[in-house]
Amino acid sequence: MAAQRELYDAIVIGAGIQGCFTAYHLAKHSKKILLLEQFFLPHSRGSSHGQSRIIRRAYPEDFYTQMMAECYSMWAQLEHEAGTQLYRQTGLLLLGMKENPELETIQATLSRQGVEHQCLSSEELKQRFPNIRLARGEVGLLEVSGGVLYANKALRALQDAIRKLGGIVHDGEKVVEIKPGLPVAVKTTSRSYQAKSLIITAGPWTNRLLRPLGAELPLQTLRINVCYWQEKVAGSYSVSQAFPCFMGLGLSLAPHHIYGLPSREYPGLMKVCYHHGNNADPEERDCPAAFSDIQDVHILSGFVRDHLPDLQPEPAVMEHCMYTEPDPSFSQQPRRPPRPTPAVTIASQRCHSPDGLICLCQGTLAQQTSSRT
Repeated sequence: MAAQRELYDAIVIGAGIQGCFTAYHLAKHSKKILLLEQFFLPHSRGSSHGQSRIIRRAYPEDFYTQMMAECYSMWAQLEHEAGTQLYRQTGLLLLGMKENPELETIQATLSRQGVEHQCLSSEELKQRFPNIRLARGEVGLLEVSGGVLYANKALRALQDAIRKLGGIVHDGEKVVEIKPGLPVAVKTTSRSYQAKSLIITAGPWTNRLLRPLGAELPLQTLRINVCYWQEKVAGSYSVSQAFPCFMGLGLSLAPHHIYGLPSREYPGLMKVCYHHGNNADPEERDCPAAFSDIQDVHILSGFVRDHLPDLQPEPAVMEHCMYTEPDPSFSQQPRRPPRPTPAVTIASQRCHSPDGLICLCQGTLAQQTSSRT
């Protein structure tokens, strides 16, 4: 019973990359932290699982490109603390038509921010990456510092670091009730807790936690197909062959980006995915695929057939991931609970790239709220 009356500086709900990094930053500032996860760790139910994610400085917005300089430093610091490699530099190759406005904007942003990059003509691309087949008029932009983050290893490193810093990680505990106030009370399937601040990084489950408080945020949950494609010759698209991560921008057959990572996760298989998904209930993410899912895979098959001739044009393995992002159809303003509330930060990322810095901001917000209570 004594443990139930213990007062934490902050409770973080959701142990994906956002929640783990937030708890890590708070624990590094000597805060008493509890990180709650509804599933047993590790799991593949949310947005942060899997072996790899792309990290990059290549964004259209100056803000993100500037932010990534500090993010790279944070990942390097975590690597040093954990004593394990979490990032591998491969370069990020952006493919698109020469006149593509997004490609032009990214190139201008990289130039303004002094980020090393190379503009590659069609002929230069053919010489450097002969196993990429280009459509007429396509060119490349290589951002040198882009690469792969080892996602599952990063989660383990953060969870271990949280524990070493004195934080507590409880998995297999689903939050069933939040009572706003000072302190805030959080009830799980196992016990109850109290804290000065609450941070919600629950991704697809965010509004399920907020609705009982009279609040709802304009979020939508998308189910993404994560496809792996068999190499015709093992290693053709591997890191050992200096093959980079890539993103296809504004391609005629794909309204959304297509991206890929060098083969590594499964022997002889390369990850190539469509940066788009279909609305999904996180509790039903494994239900039979919708017709639009099949369309997405058809788009990917066409891209692989036309651009990556050394891959089989049908996926060998297909997994799923959940994205949480702003809902463009949501016209209402978020409703706020009428009572005093703790600091609530909502986060779910498509990639691990800027998470460290975003979560540092979330942790700072929680510290500021704690100091006022």
